[in-house]
Amino acid sequence: MLFTYSLRRRRLWFKICILSIIPFVIFWWYSHQIRTETSESASALSRVDKDGENEYVDYMNNPIMKKPAHTISKESTHQRKAIIVPIINTGRTLSRKDKEYEAMIRRDLAKIVHGLGNDGTAVELSGEEAKLAQEVMKKEAFNLVASNKVSYNRTIVDARHPLCKSMQFDDDLPDASVIIIFNNEAWSSLIRTIHSVLNGSPAHVLKQIVLVDDASDREELMGKLEYYMRTRLPPKVILHRLTKRSGLIRARLEGAKLATGEVLMFLDSHCEVGTQWLEPLLQRIKEERTAVVVPIIDVIDDGTLEYMHNEGSLLFQIGGFSWSGHFTWHDIPESELNRRGSVIAPTWSPTMAGGLFAIDADYFWESGSYDDKMDLWGGENLEMSFRIWQCGGTVETIPCSRVGHIFRSFHPYSFPGHKDTHGINTARTVEVWMDEYKELFYMHRPDLKEIDIGDLSHRIELRKRLNCKSFKWYLENIYPDKFVLNENVQAYGRVRNEATDLCYDTLQHGEDSEYNVGVYACHKTIFSSQLFSLSNEGQIRREETCATIISSYEIKMEKCSPNSKKQIWRMTKSGHLRNDATELCLDAEALGVGDTLKASKCNNSPTQIWSWDHYSPQAAAIFKDI
Repeated sequence: MLFTYSLRRRRLWFKICILSIIPFVIFWWYSHQIRTETSESASALSRVDKDGENEYVDYMNNPIMKKPAHTISKESTHQRKAIIVPIINTGRTLSRKDKEYEAMIRRDLAKIVHGLGNDGTAVELSGEEAKLAQEVMKKEAFNLVASNKVSYNRTIVDARHPLCKSMQFDDDLPDASVIIIFNNEAWSSLIRTIHSVLNGSPAHVLKQIVLVDDASDREELMGKLEYYMRTRLPPKVILHRLTKRSGLIRARLEGAKLATGEVLMFLDSHCEVGTQWLEPLLQRIKEERTAVVVPIIDVIDDGTLEYMHNEGSLLFQIGGFSWSGHFTWHDIPESELNRRGSVIAPTWSPTMAGGLFAIDADYFWESGSYDDKMDLWGGENLEMSFRIWQCGGTVETIPCSRVGHIFRSFHPYSFPGHKDTHGINTARTVEVWMDEYKELFYMHRPDLKEIDIGDLSHRIELRKRLNCKSFKWYLENIYPDKFVLNENVQAYGRVRNEATDLCYDTLQHGEDSEYNVGVYACHKTIFSSQLFSLSNEGQIRREETCATIISSYEIKMEKCSPNSKKQIWRMTKSGHLRNDATELCLDAEALGVGDTLKASKCNNSPTQIWSWDHYSPQAAAIFKDI
């Protein structure tokens, strides 16, 4: 009996000892796991890859990572709650999810080919890889396969003019917040843009990079991006997520509210910056705070990622606009070449493309920021250009600042609601800023004249408060070379043939191309494809192209040339249009709808008699007999 009791007691003590030891064993095992994971994490984060680029940067040891990267909280522009992702250090242990992100990033880095695309050289693919790239381009609108093979830190050639390389900049330049908006941007192009800005900008003037995610739904732009920022980017890179698609305009307003820099620098999410790209922009804004400045925008080829430049030449173009409400590029006029003096001096630009520009932060808000009633995208660049010029500022291209940009052939993202946001936004612009010249826009877009484009009262009040000048002043002083279709001309409108009741027509060809002009059934009112002018010089023209007689005696719209007699036409009192070079007349004989217009020997046939909608008071005195 005593033996049995003793045995039971020993068994009880044994169980108590086992239960006491188990917690210590569990604690030892867990501590070992932490040390192992921490060691692996530190090794990964400090690893330098074979091509000598520090793709893994151990920012976790930086004391600043213990603090939030920013504590800014401002009211959302569109009254919706947004998500701020603070870049903080939450410890060195990688969670299971973080390990997945780390593995994803390592797989991305494994695709990079050492030296490929360096100095902005073209990436040429072949075989199955080239076929895959073509398929992917249909979705992404650029060669994502090639982009994934190019280093995030690739170099690009210094394309500046030699005079730029000796420029001196003030020590106390204002600092800048670079604001980058993205919606479902491809991972490699977005990350390369961020790295390019970090690598190419002096640390003391790059205050922060503000990323604004306009409600992307790509998985790789979610937790993976936040992890990448925590582990590989400095805390000056911050991320602001919008919970609902807002569009470029409102997203940029959100980014501007978060920005703490003295200058706001807006960039697209598929750019690479050139050598000393930021300093010339900041220098000019320091000299003139009302200057809105843009770099020379070089093309990064969407198929090969080649950085296209003109080897230090300063043959760049400046911005303009078409009466249809679109941004255009055109050569620097002689008057501006003379005004600016030096080839590297700030160059006035009537408009800007809008994707890349810098502006004093206070002046951005003082001058009206963006029209926040505009939806999504389109028209905001012309609105800002007109407003800045008419209200006392300047829009300038800075020749010593260069940034590469992937120009895509189409938008790879969708627009909610499928609205014509560009058209509606542009209608808002012309109603506020273009005065009587808005009628030229509505000749191209009569469909927008009667629709609801929203309340304009706050923008009209802004124009009054800023004491802004007229659009006529803008044309005469800032854009004197702009051809106005109904001013200083002999006639304008539809060109109607009396015999056939057909009108001179572009046959839906664009203004930026050369094409054979034809005839079509006359529209009931003046419409874009049938809007022509007979200039005082005798050119039958559109904005940039003029009717030219070619060897087959067909009529082709070509770039206007003031010295070409093939582009000079004389309107007679009888209604003939006779060419100076050939003495032939426009003729609609035997032509039907959609046929190409020709010229033939002048005669009295009604097929050679043409009339215009509107004639100038002086036209009758100019017209001559055959």
